[in-house]
Amino acid sequence: MLSIIKSVALHGLDGYLVSIQVDVSPGLPSFEIVGLPDTSVKEAKERVKTAIKNSEEEFLSRRIIVNLSPANIKKEGSNFDLAIAIGILVANGNICTSNLELILKDTIFIGELSLDGRIEQVKGVLPICIEAKNLGIKRIILPKGNAKEASIIDNIEIIPVSYLNEVKDFLNNKIDIQNIINQKSHSYPDLLYPFDFSDVKGQENVKRALEIAAAGGHNCLLIGSPGSGKTMLAKCLPSILPDLTFDESLEVTKIHSISGLLNEDNPLILTRPFRSPHHTITETSLIGGGRIPKPGEISLAHYGVLFLDELTEFNKSTLEVLRGPIEDKKVTISRVNSSITYPCNFMFIASMNPCPCGYFGSKEKKCSCKEEQIKKYINKISGPLLDRIDIHIEVDGIKYDKLGNPTPSETSAEIRKRVNIARNLQLDRYKKYHIFSNSELTPSLINKYCKLSQECNLILESAFNRLGLSARAYSRILKVARTIADLDDSSDIKVSHLAEAIQYRSLDRKYWKR
Repeated sequence: MLSIIKSVALHGLDGYLVSIQVDVSPGLPSFEIVGLPDTSVKEAKERVKTAIKNSEEEFLSRRIIVNLSPANIKKEGSNFDLAIAIGILVANGNICTSNLELILKDTIFIGELSLDGRIEQVKGVLPICIEAKNLGIKRIILPKGNAKEASIIDNIEIIPVSYLNEVKDFLNNKIDIQNIINQKSHSYPDLLYPFDFSDVKGQENVKRALEIAAAGGHNCLLIGSPGSGKTMLAKCLPSILPDLTFDESLEVTKIHSISGLLNEDNPLILTRPFRSPHHTITETSLIGGGRIPKPGEISLAHYGVLFLDELTEFNKSTLEVLRGPIEDKKVTISRVNSSITYPCNFMFIASMNPCPCGYFGSKEKKCSCKEEQIKKYINKISGPLLDRIDIHIEVDGIKYDKLGNPTPSETSAEIRKRVNIARNLQLDRYKKYHIFSNSELTPSLINKYCKLSQECNLILESAFNRLGLSARAYSRILKVARTIADLDDSSDIKVSHLAEAIQYRSLDRKYWKR
């Protein structure tokens, strides 16, 4: 007898329907899975066989063939276990009701089976549910551990199950399982961040630069001597980042779902990611990849922050792979059988010392490095990578009178209010272009929204020639100036806005043009 069960597989962030065709017929006992299954799918044979036996059902010694269609796409993971088991039970007649065909037509099955028949939670349920909804599926039967994650999506019935027997009895109309009500919520709780800008004494110029970076989604490089507060300032950044829109939140959650990093109780991610990998990270871990391509740190930082502390300690070849993703806001991982693209629209924040001893250019302590040492150290960061960083800011050491000043600094909550106002202006301005911030402006949109007066043009021309800026640096200055104008609630870019944006591009000439 032939049975057809539906499931959904993932290709990157996108899903596609998989028709699981099970044929059980008399003959020499065998159990084969075809349709380009990988090792984990092939191993489903033993899991399914044992789970059925331990669920008080007889596993008949017959010829069983399972075809995963479309058969020309490689299938990976243990998500198909439940669907294969249900297909065998239907084909054997263990599941049989008058309306079964109608139920199976509108239902997909997701879940990994344990040997005792327990249904274990799996990765990537959120993008699977989104694809199922797009396909017009009415019902999803999935592990209880994934129920809250699936309930983010509305207008689809979520049936959570713990054991194979439950699914069998539910399909045979012996029991009723309460479906999960949609729990889509996008309220912002008052989060307690471990670092707050009110804890940072002085450094008003750096706080201002990071406020601009947060408001426009700009990349930022902090250069300064050891102990000046670069790392702490960067760690304070999440506390002023703008609120996630629901669309942004959904996309971030999808990536973390595939990586298995979601909180089971609160699956919808409502705060922007902050990823800070160690300098020993490999290229594959940074951009994504592996035998089965998975998202890397840059994709896990999507719509958030990728912070690289002690930038010069990273392997140079590892840093160079960031050049394309920073520019394109996506990364494509190619393998023999497929090519997968993951989004990576992140803020790139980095900190570094200006030389091996850390005190070149310092007003407090004399640098002990030789000219050749400084040049070799600083040139670990290539010009093309540096050119992709919108804001360069020098972090000076703090004087004692600043540290001992009891006057409280401005809190992150106060700064975040201004950042949210500026980002909401951008969301409204660019809503028909499907972009969220000034950092994403294309050349045509720069021409439209970053128009300069004659006086501003003369100032920018002078800076362009004097600093030897590239065309990319020119565009980034305009984007930063647009953000500064938004923070000032100005529809036009004024001289003061442009001048401040230009100063954030001059520091690389102090250290790299030596």
